[in-house]
Amino acid sequence: MALGGFCRVGPVLSHLILSAVISNIAPRVGGVAHMPMKEHEAGERERCVTGIEAIDHILNGGIPRGNTVLISGSVGTGKTSICIEFLIRGALSNENSLYLSVTEPTDKLLKNVIPFDFFDDRLMKQGKLQFVDLPKIYAELGIDKEDMDTESTRLLVDSIAGQVEEQKIRRLVLDSVTSVCYRIKDQERIRDFLLRLGTVLSAKGCTSLLVSEIRSSEEGYSRWGVEEALADGVVVTGNLERRGDLLRTLQIVKMRGTTHSRAKYVLDLTTSGVLLVPLLKGGSVTGGG
Repeated sequence: MALGGFCRVGPVLSHLILSAVISNIAPRVGGVAHMPMKEHEAGERERCVTGIEAIDHILNGGIPRGNTVLISGSVGTGKTSICIEFLIRGALSNENSLYLSVTEPTDKLLKNVIPFDFFDDRLMKQGKLQFVDLPKIYAELGIDKEDMDTESTRLLVDSIAGQVEEQKIRRLVLDSVTSVCYRIKDQERIRDFLLRLGTVLSAKGCTSLLVSEIRSSEEGYSRWGVEEALADGVVVTGNLERRGDLLRTLQIVKMRGTTHSRAKYVLDLTTSGVLLVPLLKGGSVTGGG
């Protein structure tokens, strides 16, 4: 087991397993009837193709370039796995990618990256894929207080923006924004931080995923209640109980700049990447978003 509970199985076998588990809930992913796709019209925003095929189909080609997207869910629902695949796929497509880890040391995190079949450690040696521990940035900026004031939050945004500019970062993950907000505490300062961060990243053409940690029983998509309002997109991961089994789910609630399906999907994490199966309405109990 690794990285959120990966199973070392191929895509075909994984789909068969999921189909057996949810046989009376969801049909197999088969075509555009389940995952809409359309040709982009002239004048539409450039897309950041995530590389996660099912998500790109749901979003009609990918995330609009420069969007800030909240990846929200409770523990064990696949948030970090989605984010890391997003970055690796970007690096493989020659887009410099940066992962900012707030609570988990990079060394520990990297041990969980290896199970991806498509992961190539040369991406890190070439600087295409970078992992940075945010506490080290705090130390460099002299942010040592438990409560971050307005000056500290703006220093942090400027530092992140500087790294994005210097390293020509096109994809960024902050895992988690919840942990940063714990240190800011005040809702107005949180709002200022998120607005500044989203604005500067968008201006630099950087598409970002912000991980939001919520409790399984919590309403809304963030701990502080302002993150989902300010984000350009909201992707919700959760758990669904089915006949004693706990399945992961994914639903795109919001995405500015594109039409998209708002259906709920069963999410499977494999060494081949994230796989999704459409979920039909049924008598199941959901939790965690």
